[in-house]
Amino acid sequence: MVVKKARIVVIGAGMAGLTAANKLYTSPGSTESFEVCVVEGGNRIGGRINTSEFCGDRIEMGATWIHGIGGSPVHKIAQEINSLESEQPWECMDGFLDDPVTMAENGYELNPSLVESVTSFFNKLMDFAQGNKGVEEGLSKEDIDFFDNITRESPLGKLSVGSFLRKGLDAYWGSKKGQEELKGYGSWTRKSLEEAIFTIHENTQRTYTSAGDLETLDYNAESEYRMFPGEEITIAKGYMSIIEFIASVLPSGSIQLGRKVAKIEWQPESHHQLESENGHDSRPVKLHFSDGSVMWADHVIVTVSLGVLKSGIQENSGMFDPPLPNSKKEAISRLGFGVVNKLFLQLSPNHDRDGGNSRKFPYLQMAFHRPESEFRNPKIPWWMRKTAYMCPIYGNSSVLISWFSGKEALELESLDDEEIISGVSTTVSSFLPYSQHNGKDSNSHGNLNSLESSSGRELKFTKCLKSKWANDPLFLGSYSYVAVGSSGEDLDTMAMPLPKQTSFGSKSSTPLQILFAGEATHRTHYSTTHGAYFSGIREANRLLQHYSCNNGV
Repeated sequence: MVVKKARIVVIGAGMAGLTAANKLYTSPGSTESFEVCVVEGGNRIGGRINTSEFCGDRIEMGATWIHGIGGSPVHKIAQEINSLESEQPWECMDGFLDDPVTMAENGYELNPSLVESVTSFFNKLMDFAQGNKGVEEGLSKEDIDFFDNITRESPLGKLSVGSFLRKGLDAYWGSKKGQEELKGYGSWTRKSLEEAIFTIHENTQRTYTSAGDLETLDYNAESEYRMFPGEEITIAKGYMSIIEFIASVLPSGSIQLGRKVAKIEWQPESHHQLESENGHDSRPVKLHFSDGSVMWADHVIVTVSLGVLKSGIQENSGMFDPPLPNSKKEAISRLGFGVVNKLFLQLSPNHDRDGGNSRKFPYLQMAFHRPESEFRNPKIPWWMRKTAYMCPIYGNSSVLISWFSGKEALELESLDDEEIISGVSTTVSSFLPYSQHNGKDSNSHGNLNSLESSSGRELKFTKCLKSKWANDPLFLGSYSYVAVGSSGEDLDTMAMPLPKQTSFGSKSSTPLQILFAGEATHRTHYSTTHGAYFSGIREANRLLQHYSCNNGV
């Protein structure tokens, strides 16, 4: 008698899905127990990892960083396959650029000591929020008491990172009363400059977390998030080299592209009543594809984004039949899923020819006036006003990068290239002293003087390229965060398989029909590629353990 192999279908060929498939396929004895298939709705593998090229440089349209090399499985793989070295230049190849130049709107370069004072205070606030509350993390007892007082003033469970940061800024000003007013910054006051510098770091946090508004980012969950130790680096041969390596062990034909799942039909109870029209099959899960075809499976690992799941639980969506249990739907609803987009621009070749290497574009941090300020430059488009910085993708590159989050990132997706280049050019010309201050303001550094073209021509951009994660129906956003009103428990609920496994030995149940993986299912490493990796391993191990137990091994 031929024993039917179990069929495991992985939905999504991103980091989580491919890692799960890899683990299942390469585990000893697995090929005798089950067959593995990966179905991907798009025309490529990688999911939110998408290495590309722009103007001769290797860039990442999605995931970019290895967030800490100590203990990261992504870093380990990159080392093993020699992906950390390349003769071709790549995005952020020299890490975070050092020595940022911080400019205030209308062309004033800020004194580094002023920037450092606010930056240091902001970093201490974030360290405290992230649970680093000891002297060894650089916080004094006075710091800890100071920040503790801020959190005590807020209702339990209702504090957001945004409100914590702003309460901190108010307390900072309270501790600095009586300071001498700054001179040489036009309409800028000390307080308005300090707030603008603080906002630069808030806007950076928006892109780190994908929370378009930090008032929606839960404060209590921040301390559960875990970072790996060590430096943060990018991958020389591209993030796709990791994906390709993970996928390389799977047999030909096991990854099916262009197979978008429209509905997942599952059996909450025993599937003895399963319709018999499938004849040769008695598998509990039926996948319906957008082209009208179907596939039966014993187990399905769902690795689609939280954005797709949010869409899938809407009334009349029909993604799950029957609908997911309320506990799962509520967790999906409460958790946050934001949009972060990257914008790449090419500087005009003449920019480098006019002045040589001395005229390279700086790592420009932009301190904007408040949107309602009478002193703001009205020509700067609103979607640029929460952009923290713009800089070359590496030291000698003519390609610049900038990050956008929230409604600004959504607006970016809707603009054509001409509108983007015009808006960025207007913004940059309001910061860098090409004409209005002629590089001679008393607060300017010499390195900015060298940016001025001797011919009087302004800096020009010739091309741009943007990511568009929000409007891609396969993703509907970028990555997850714990929103106010949700918690780490919701991330755990996201990871729970369906139906709930009954006691061992029950023959009436068909457990583990639908399993969930992806960065939004990991309690401490959500929003990261390594979180997605860990989740794929977790769900593969869940099935391996299930079959190991069932086989009496």
